[in-house]
Amino acid sequence: MDADLDEVIGRSRFGPLHVRIVLLAGLVILFDGYDLTIYGAAVPRMIVEFGISPATAGLIGSGALVGMMIGAMAFGALADKVGRRRPIIACVVLYTVFTGAVFLAATPWEVGVYRFLAGLGLGGVMPNAVALVTEYAPTRLRSTMVSVMFSGYMVGGIAAALLGVALIPAYGWRSLFLLGALPLLAVPLLVKYLPEAPAFLLRRGRADELAATLRALDPGLPPHGDLRVTAGAEPAGRSPVASLFRNGNGVNTAMLWIAFFMVLLMIYGLLTWLPQLMIEAGYPLGSSLSFLMTLFLAGIVITWVGGYLSDRYGTRPVLIVSYLVAAVFVAALGFLGDSSLLWVYASVALGGGATFAAQIFANAYAAQFYPSSARSAGIGWALGIGRIGAIIGPLLGGVLLSAGVPLHVNFLAFAVPGIIAAAALGLIRNRTAAPRTAGTRPSIGA
Repeated sequence: MDADLDEVIGRSRFGPLHVRIVLLAGLVILFDGYDLTIYGAAVPRMIVEFGISPATAGLIGSGALVGMMIGAMAFGALADKVGRRRPIIACVVLYTVFTGAVFLAATPWEVGVYRFLAGLGLGGVMPNAVALVTEYAPTRLRSTMVSVMFSGYMVGGIAAALLGVALIPAYGWRSLFLLGALPLLAVPLLVKYLPEAPAFLLRRGRADELAATLRALDPGLPPHGDLRVTAGAEPAGRSPVASLFRNGNGVNTAMLWIAFFMVLLMIYGLLTWLPQLMIEAGYPLGSSLSFLMTLFLAGIVITWVGGYLSDRYGTRPVLIVSYLVAAVFVAALGFLGDSSLLWVYASVALGGGATFAAQIFANAYAAQFYPSSARSAGIGWALGIGRIGAIIGPLLGGVLLSAGVPLHVNFLAFAVPGIIAAAALGLIRNRTAAPRTAGTRPSIGA
């Protein structure tokens, strides 16, 4: 019996294997969200302990983002060659070990070095987790499954904010980083239960594993000996990165990179400086950290609703609307003044929540944008370019705070990129950046 890989996966019913993949990927992303949020929660106390300026704290925080840029590009391209599973596990080990090492740092620059090394793992895990979930998702649920997986990111951020409120006053800011080493305990679970991408198994001729995977998705398929699995031909060429620009799609890929750059500038600028900006606005540390929790809770709701709408109406229109909503309400935070606290929380929820949701939708869009042979590279390079914006965001916030500019200027600086991102997405000319081409169809079986 012949079975087309994409057809079997695309029409599969949501079942236990899908649940396992989403939960494991969500667990990995949860740790990622926690790790990335604790720096912003720790910055106010770290500035005091080390006697450094906000600009210097922003520079140190950017060390993780430089690592994430390199990690996303390197591990993304590597995974298209060696599979998703091993890079994901290696990246989890990398970022947990060096997050825990911050607990021992004696100088702010040691913090920066450890954050850079942790960033390599943080950057590498994201594109591969997104690619793996996308490659197992039924067609009708792709955006929804990626969105649900990314709820783990927000849960990690909420945990970081809650623990920051509870632990920093009693045990200091370093305690948050010590807890960041706990994900090492999850590595045995990943080794035992995290599956490999089906398309990679097909390309490598790992017939038994592929047949078992497909029967888990469709129990009606015959045993391996009676099953021949094929897939549409992928674009020719050895370099996954080069395939991002083939078939006249250089402009599309460039626009996607601009959108990632802009929204990650917004996200990491807000993650790093929202607590400090709210302190500058007159709120105590505990209240300022509660704004981070509000941001992440709203992000979960917006992400789930947006994932459902994306599967019904397309990811790009939902993504563009999310960028614009984020820009409007982030800008509004700078002009609320003595407004009711309810309006402040509403603006944080809609502005910050839509910003995070937009990046999640952007990851889902990029995952659907590229074929399997270039998917991790496509997401990884978009995230890698985006990390340049993520580096600039904390630096920009630190410079503006150190310069003493009016509060609304800080928020406007993080709002304008949302408008630019929406415009860039609007200029993408077609949905698929690297379409399948005629050629040899990979196959396994009888």
